[in-house]
Amino acid sequence: SLRRIKASGLKLQLCTNETQATRENFVRKLRAMGFDISVAEVTAPAPAACCLLKERGLRPHLLVHDDLVPEFAEVDKTNPNCVVLGDAAENFTYANLNETFRLLIGMEKPVLISLGKGRYYKETDGLKLDVGAYMKALEYACDIQAEVVGKPSKRFFESALAELGVPPEQAIMIGDDIVNDVGGAQQCGMRALQVRTGKYRPSDENHPGVKPDAYVNNLAEAVDIILQQL
Repeated sequence: SLRRIKASGLKLQLCTNETQATRENFVRKLRAMGFDISVAEVTAPAPAACCLLKERGLRPHLLVHDDLVPEFAEVDKTNPNCVVLGDAAENFTYANLNETFRLLIGMEKPVLISLGKGRYYKETDGLKLDVGAYMKALEYACDIQAEVVGKPSKRFFESALAELGVPPEQAIMIGDDIVNDVGGAQQCGMRALQVRTGKYRPSDENHPGVKPDAYVNNLAEAVDIILQQL
Protein backbone atom coordinates (compact mmCIF):
# COMPACT_ATOMS: atom_id res chain seq x y z
CA SER A 1 0.00 0.00 0.00
CA LEU A 2 2.78 2.45 0.84
CA ARG A 3 4.60 1.58 -2.38
CA ARG A 4 1.42 2.33 -4.34
CA ILE A 5 1.06 5.72 -2.65
CA LYS A 6 4.65 6.66 -3.46
CA ALA A 7 4.40 5.36 -7.03
CA SER A 8 1.33 7.55 -7.59
CA GLY A 9 3.32 10.70 -6.83
CA LEU A 10 1.43 11.48 -3.64
CA LYS A 11 3.43 12.67 -0.65
CA LEU A 12 3.51 10.44 2.41
CA GLN A 13 4.20 11.14 6.07
CA LEU A 14 3.87 8.66 8.92
CA CYS A 15 2.46 10.34 12.04
CA THR A 16 3.22 8.24 15.07
CA ASN A 17 2.87 8.59 18.81
CA GLU A 18 5.65 6.02 19.21
CA THR A 19 7.59 6.98 22.33
CA GLN A 20 9.32 3.72 23.15
CA ALA A 21 12.03 4.16 20.53
CA THR A 22 13.95 6.87 18.70
CA ARG A 23 12.83 7.73 15.18
CA GLU A 24 15.96 6.05 13.84
CA ASN A 25 15.19 2.77 15.62
CA PHE A 26 11.51 3.01 14.67
CA VAL A 27 12.44 3.38 10.99
CA ARG A 28 15.04 0.61 11.27
CA LYS A 29 12.32 -1.72 12.55
CA LEU A 30 9.97 -0.79 9.69
CA ARG A 31 12.69 -1.23 7.09
CA ALA A 32 13.47 -4.68 8.50
CA MET A 33 9.84 -5.53 7.82
CA GLY A 34 10.24 -4.45 4.21
CA PHE A 35 8.90 -0.88 4.35
CA ASP A 36 10.81 1.67 2.26
CA ILE A 37 10.62 4.52 4.79
CA SER A 38 13.14 7.21 5.73
CA VAL A 39 13.50 9.12 9.00
CA ALA A 40 12.39 12.30 7.21
CA GLU A 41 9.06 10.62 6.43
CA VAL A 42 8.23 10.15 10.12
CA THR A 43 6.72 12.77 12.42
CA ALA A 44 7.11 11.73 16.06
CA PRO A 45 6.53 13.42 19.44
CA ALA A 46 10.04 13.33 20.94
CA PRO A 47 11.80 15.47 18.28
CA ALA A 48 8.90 17.93 18.43
CA ALA A 49 9.21 18.08 22.21
CA CYS A 50 12.95 18.76 21.97
CA CYS A 51 12.26 21.76 19.74
CA LEU A 52 9.69 23.07 22.22
CA LEU A 53 12.06 22.62 25.18
CA LYS A 54 14.87 24.52 23.45
CA GLU A 55 12.51 27.30 22.30
CA ARG A 56 11.29 27.89 25.85
CA GLY A 57 14.49 27.23 27.76
CA LEU A 58 12.98 24.27 29.60
CA ARG A 59 15.06 21.61 31.35
CA PRO A 60 13.12 18.36 31.62
CA HIS A 61 12.87 15.60 34.13
CA LEU A 62 12.24 12.60 31.87
CA LEU A 63 9.74 9.86 32.65
CA VAL A 64 10.06 8.03 29.36
CA HIS A 65 11.08 4.63 28.02
CA ASP A 66 14.81 3.91 28.34
CA ASP A 67 15.10 3.48 24.57
CA LEU A 68 13.77 7.01 23.97
CA VAL A 69 16.30 8.81 26.18
CA PRO A 70 18.84 9.30 23.31
CA GLU A 71 16.34 11.64 21.58
CA PHE A 72 16.98 14.12 24.42
CA ALA A 73 20.78 13.92 24.34
CA GLU A 74 21.16 17.55 23.23
CA VAL A 75 18.71 18.91 25.81
CA ASP A 76 19.89 20.38 29.15
CA LYS A 77 18.40 18.19 31.89
CA THR A 78 20.14 19.74 34.92
CA ASN A 79 17.96 21.26 37.67
CA PRO A 80 14.65 20.36 35.93
CA ASN A 81 11.95 22.99 35.58
CA CYS A 82 9.45 20.79 33.74
CA VAL A 83 8.50 17.14 33.23
CA VAL A 84 8.36 15.25 29.94
CA LEU A 85 6.14 12.19 30.04
CA GLY A 86 6.18 9.42 27.45
CA ASP A 87 5.10 5.80 27.21
CA ALA A 88 7.55 4.64 29.86
CA ALA A 89 6.19 1.06 29.99
CA GLU A 90 7.95 -0.76 32.85
CA ASN A 91 9.30 2.56 34.14
CA PHE A 92 5.76 3.51 35.20
CA THR A 93 6.39 2.33 38.75
CA TYR A 94 4.84 3.92 41.81
CA ALA A 95 8.25 5.22 42.87
CA ASN A 96 8.92 6.90 39.51
CA LEU A 97 5.43 8.38 39.27
CA ASN A 98 5.62 9.66 42.84
CA GLU A 99 9.05 11.22 42.21
CA THR A 100 7.61 12.95 39.14
CA PHE A 101 4.59 14.12 41.16
CA ARG A 102 6.85 15.60 43.86
CA LEU A 103 8.92 17.48 41.30
CA LEU A 104 5.83 18.95 39.66
CA ILE A 105 4.03 19.86 42.89
CA GLY A 106 7.21 21.57 44.12
CA MET A 107 7.50 23.85 41.08
CA GLU A 108 6.23 27.42 41.31
CA LYS A 109 4.79 27.08 37.81
CA PRO A 110 4.62 23.35 37.05
CA VAL A 111 4.96 22.37 33.39
CA LEU A 112 3.96 18.88 32.28
CA ILE A 113 4.64 17.98 28.64
CA SER A 114 3.10 14.72 27.47
CA LEU A 115 4.22 12.92 24.31
CA GLY A 116 0.63 12.05 23.43
CA LYS A 117 -2.52 11.38 25.40
CA GLY A 118 -3.67 8.01 24.10
CA ARG A 119 -5.69 5.93 26.55
CA TYR A 120 -4.42 2.58 25.34
CA TYR A 121 -2.76 0.87 22.39
CA LYS A 122 -2.66 -2.64 21.01
CA GLU A 123 0.24 -5.06 20.86
CA THR A 124 0.34 -8.71 19.93
CA ASP A 125 -0.51 -9.77 23.50
CA GLY A 126 -3.47 -7.38 23.79
CA LEU A 127 -4.38 -3.84 24.85
CA LYS A 128 -2.03 -1.84 27.08
CA LEU A 129 -2.39 1.39 29.01
CA ASP A 130 -0.91 4.35 27.14
CA VAL A 131 0.72 7.55 28.34
CA GLY A 132 -2.60 9.42 28.57
CA ALA A 133 -3.70 7.39 31.59
CA TYR A 134 -0.60 8.45 33.54
CA MET A 135 -0.83 12.01 32.24
CA LYS A 136 -4.35 12.29 33.65
CA ALA A 137 -3.18 10.97 37.03
CA LEU A 138 -0.49 13.66 37.28
CA GLU A 139 -2.88 16.34 36.05
CA TYR A 140 -5.35 15.39 38.78
CA ALA A 141 -2.75 15.11 41.54
CA CYS A 142 -1.09 18.44 40.71
CA ASP A 143 -4.23 20.31 39.56
CA ILE A 144 -2.58 21.25 36.26
CA GLN A 145 -3.17 20.71 32.56
CA ALA A 146 -0.54 18.96 30.47
CA GLU A 147 0.72 20.26 27.16
CA VAL A 148 0.35 17.47 24.61
CA VAL A 149 3.02 17.33 21.91
CA GLY A 150 1.95 14.20 20.01
CA LYS A 151 -1.37 13.27 18.45
CA PRO A 152 -4.04 14.64 18.71
CA SER A 153 -2.53 18.09 19.28
CA LYS A 154 -3.06 20.56 16.47
CA ARG A 155 0.59 21.62 16.58
CA PHE A 156 1.69 18.03 15.93
CA PHE A 157 -0.43 17.67 12.79
CA GLU A 158 0.64 21.13 11.61
CA SER A 159 4.28 20.07 11.88
CA ALA A 160 3.53 16.98 9.76
CA LEU A 161 1.80 19.14 7.15
CA ALA A 162 4.77 21.52 7.16
CA GLU A 163 7.13 18.60 6.51
CA LEU A 164 4.88 17.50 3.63
CA GLY A 165 4.61 21.04 2.31
CA VAL A 166 0.85 20.82 1.73
CA PRO A 167 -2.19 22.66 3.17
CA PRO A 168 -4.57 20.66 5.39
CA GLU A 169 -7.36 20.59 2.82
CA GLN A 170 -5.07 18.64 0.49
CA ALA A 171 -4.17 15.97 3.07
CA ILE A 172 -5.92 12.84 4.28
CA MET A 173 -5.15 11.07 7.54
CA ILE A 174 -5.58 7.28 7.71
CA GLY A 175 -5.61 5.85 11.22
CA ASP A 176 -7.16 3.41 13.67
CA ASP A 177 -7.64 5.79 16.61
CA ILE A 178 -10.94 7.68 16.56
CA VAL A 179 -9.70 10.52 18.79
CA ASN A 180 -5.93 10.77 18.26
CA ASP A 181 -5.86 10.07 14.52
CA VAL A 182 -9.26 11.07 13.17
CA GLY A 183 -10.21 13.79 15.64
CA GLY A 184 -6.75 15.34 15.70
CA ALA A 185 -6.51 15.51 11.92
CA GLN A 186 -10.00 16.91 11.47
CA GLN A 187 -9.47 19.71 13.99
CA CYS A 188 -6.51 20.74 11.83
CA GLY A 189 -8.68 20.93 8.70
CA MET A 190 -7.72 17.57 7.22
CA ARG A 191 -10.02 14.79 6.11
CA ALA A 192 -9.64 11.49 7.96
CA LEU A 193 -10.41 7.83 7.31
CA GLN A 194 -10.66 5.28 10.11
CA VAL A 195 -9.53 1.73 9.43
CA ARG A 196 -11.41 -1.12 11.09
CA THR A 197 -8.13 -2.73 12.19
CA GLY A 198 -5.63 -2.27 15.03
CA LYS A 199 -7.17 -0.57 18.05
CA TYR A 200 -10.47 0.13 16.26
CA ARG A 201 -13.52 -0.97 18.24
CA PRO A 202 -17.13 -1.10 16.94
CA SER A 203 -18.14 1.43 19.62
CA ASP A 204 -15.95 4.00 17.81
CA GLU A 205 -18.71 4.33 15.22
CA ASN A 206 -20.97 5.81 17.91
CA HIS A 207 -18.42 8.30 19.21
CA PRO A 208 -20.30 11.42 20.38
CA GLY A 209 -17.79 13.96 19.13
CA VAL A 210 -15.76 12.55 16.24
CA LYS A 211 -17.12 11.28 12.92
CA PRO A 212 -14.60 10.08 10.31
CA ASP A 213 -15.08 11.16 6.72
CA ALA A 214 -15.30 7.45 5.94
CA TYR A 215 -14.63 4.01 7.40
CA VAL A 216 -12.48 1.49 5.55
CA ASN A 217 -11.76 -2.13 6.37
CA ASN A 218 -7.98 -1.79 6.06
CA LEU A 219 -5.14 0.35 4.72
CA ALA A 220 -5.25 -1.26 1.27
CA GLU A 221 -8.90 -0.29 0.87
CA ALA A 222 -8.11 3.28 1.95
CA VAL A 223 -5.38 3.51 -0.68
CA ASP A 224 -7.75 2.14 -3.33
CA ILE A 225 -10.29 4.89 -2.53
CA ILE A 226 -7.68 7.66 -2.55
CA LEU A 227 -6.08 6.58 -5.82
CA GLN A 228 -9.47 6.29 -7.50
CA GLN A 229 -10.01 9.99 -6.78
CA LEU A 230 -6.83 11.10 -8.60
